[in-house]
Amino acid sequence: MGTPYCVVLITAPKGAQTKRIAHQLVSKRLAACVNVMPSVQSTYWWKGKSETAGESLLMVKTKKALLKKLIAFVQKIHPYTVPEVIAVPIINGHKPYLSWIQRETLTR
Repeated sequence: MGTPYCVVLITAPKGAQTKRIAHQLVSKRLAACVNVMPSVQSTYWWKGKSETAGESLLMVKTKKALLKKLIAFVQKIHPYTVPEVIAVPIINGHKPYLSWIQRETLTR
């Protein structure tokens, strides 16, 4: 059945924009924690051709109930036309950590 929590993966340009997105998600209580992996290489199809770009990856811990708000917020502040925002359910985890996610995010 899983938990009411998830990890959201977001790619963004390297640098200040990624840090700004991470900080705003936490300060608005849409996320309890955001880990930033500063350098990943992404290969993807865009406008009919294969592209490769250096990006950063944000790993966001939040509640499933906040996903709609989180996605809408990311769409407003993200520089990409089609930002990657993918949620993966947390099946199980360390109970004190999951309780911490519950306490540190919005109630709805």
